[in-house]
Amino acid sequence: MRQPASLHDFLETPLAGALAILADLDGCLISGTAVLPGAARLVDEHGPRLWIVSNNSEDTARSLTARLTGLGMRVPSNRIFLAGEQTLRAIARQSPGARIALFANSRIQGLARRLGLRLDREAPDLAVLARSPGFTFGDLAKLVALAHRGVPVWRTNSDTSHPAADGTPLPETGALWAALGAAIPIRPTGDLGKPAPDLVEAALARAGVAAADAVFLGDTVATDGAAARAAGVPFVQVRHDLGRAVSGDARPILAAAGDR
Repeated sequence: MRQPASLHDFLETPLAGALAILADLDGCLISGTAVLPGAARLVDEHGPRLWIVSNNSEDTARSLTARLTGLGMRVPSNRIFLAGEQTLRAIARQSPGARIALFANSRIQGLARRLGLRLDREAPDLAVLARSPGFTFGDLAKLVALAHRGVPVWRTNSDTSHPAADGTPLPETGALWAALGAAIPIRPTGDLGKPAPDLVEAALARAGVAAADAVFLGDTVATDGAAARAAGVPFVQVRHDLGRAVSGDARPILAAAGDR
């Protein structure tokens, strides 16, 4: 166990020289529209070795690249692995042209269409639940009905929340899934999001880097840490005092969880 240090201090350590630096997004690099302390330096100094691995299911890699660019951080879309997008890509590979009942925002629905998937809530082959701020009681009732009929339901990720800029928890896909589970006992047919290692392994494969030669930066041990451990990547937990960090009154705290 290494001693706690700021993210800036971490960037001065040998760990920052890993062949691939995998990083979570919300609560690690950004919080809402705020860039967290040390994140811009990480991108500026180590961009060619940086890969974002996030349970985000509202953005595509392209839209996230545009959003980060607007925040002053340039991360190419081919270095971004998001749970929502990767779930749809996996479904498109496994079942080309499948009919899916997709509970997601318009950006993710557009991606599904571009991948050749057909949106159909009446007679779908499967259903997919992603984070959608517009999710309604009617959506929940429809999803419950589909599950009751035996339609397989995929979940993009199990996160119940992610932090707002001031640290307030914002409901995530896992919170919507909990509502579904309260109505009908169900297990997801597929879930590629962390803590599963799928996103981490996909990033490593594209980077062409062995797990032992990479490092994973994340703020949550239960998801980021578990995914890193399952993939065999050394994990470093980043802790931000979000309210103070965003206002510029404090530096983030980083605790390393060891090379496991």
